[in-house]
Amino acid sequence: MPIPSAAPLSPPTPALSLAAARALHLAAQGLLQARRRKAVKADVLAAIRQMGVLQIDTIHVVARSPYLVLWSRLGDYPQPWLEQLLAEGALFEYWAHEASFVPIEDYGLYRHRMLDPAAMGWKYSVKWMAEQGDAVAAVLAHIRANGAARSADFERTDGQAGGWWSWKPEKRSLEVLFTSGVLMIARRHNFQRYYDLAERVLPGWHDGLLPSEDEVRRRLLLASVKALGLARAGWISDYFRTKQPRASLARDLQALVDEGALLRYAVDGWMDAVYVHADHADLARAAAAGKLAPTLTTILSPFDPVVWDRRRALELFGFDYRLECYTPAEKRQYGYFTLPILRRGALVGRLDAKAHRAQGRFEIKSLALEEGVRPSPRLVQDVAGAVRRLALWHACPQVDIAQAQPAPFGQQLAAALQDGGQAARRAA
Repeated sequence: MPIPSAAPLSPPTPALSLAAARALHLAAQGLLQARRRKAVKADVLAAIRQMGVLQIDTIHVVARSPYLVLWSRLGDYPQPWLEQLLAEGALFEYWAHEASFVPIEDYGLYRHRMLDPAAMGWKYSVKWMAEQGDAVAAVLAHIRANGAARSADFERTDGQAGGWWSWKPEKRSLEVLFTSGVLMIARRHNFQRYYDLAERVLPGWHDGLLPSEDEVRRRLLLASVKALGLARAGWISDYFRTKQPRASLARDLQALVDEGALLRYAVDGWMDAVYVHADHADLARAAAAGKLAPTLTTILSPFDPVVWDRRRALELFGFDYRLECYTPAEKRQYGYFTLPILRRGALVGRLDAKAHRAQGRFEIKSLALEEGVRPSPRLVQDVAGAVRRLALWHACPQVDIAQAQPAPFGQQLAAALQDGGQAARRAA
């Protein structure tokens, strides 16, 4: 469906094919081609800066999402590097797209949200602050006196059992203090958050450094378009959850085009314009000329920026994706935690997997190719290579496939994985 543009297209607007649009998007996301060198710690920070945000999720049947998003771009790397960058102050955590790791230099772009936490919806409870002010103050006083603390450091006193939506009072207090910016995440250990006073985590900040709301809106708009590579108007506000009204967004887009900060392009078959950051002008020209060649095959997290916006994934890749872990088991079509398969510029399938680390076994519960994808020998080798790399990153040299659609592709993939595993053992 066409999305209203900030301005109508005109004949001189340069055009991209849909394949070129995909390539430009993947190049901006660091997913165009495989890396040629082993990742170093600085590459983790560079990848997060390139995306602008790294969404956090705790489900880890394969790997927790932030680690997997980085692996898709960097290949094998030590997972502790992410926590080290947080503890060193290169990153901070806040509500960006959702709960996310964000480069520390972007702290000021989110400070307005902290100063108006009531506008954050379920992420901040005005009622809790009003009714439990003494309890919140006690948690804050404990951290002020004793230093950074985990939720686990507070013993549950309300007599209720724990659960996903049954946080203990101290955890609720920590979260409202975090959302309002009074507390920040100082570090993580075993993925558990340590909350500390914001002035201890970020001592150089004061609100005299706060950019204006107009400047924040401009910078986040430009950052969204840059991270996406190209953007229809209807895609932009979701990236950093800016909630900008459509008319206001259209005015801002036109102003940025007029000053040259954004470029306007067309995509074959789309009625509305797309926008490209001026920093990506050379990439856009290369894409239009057919010179961006996607060669990477990898496995994506459900919370990867490429697929987290279901509408965008459908419009750009023709990939109708839904994370089904919150769907009752009997109603799931593909599985609990399905991972999209990116192959040479296309989303060609999805797999539901589980890493049995203690057994050294990587289980593919189900794998499905998209309708119309031809299971060629080259596709088999590409997907087998990506699966093997992911399994070995989890120290799971054995890969089992329980079910695949089409079934012959599953058999071919299993054979390729077995052959590859034997070759790896001979090389070792």
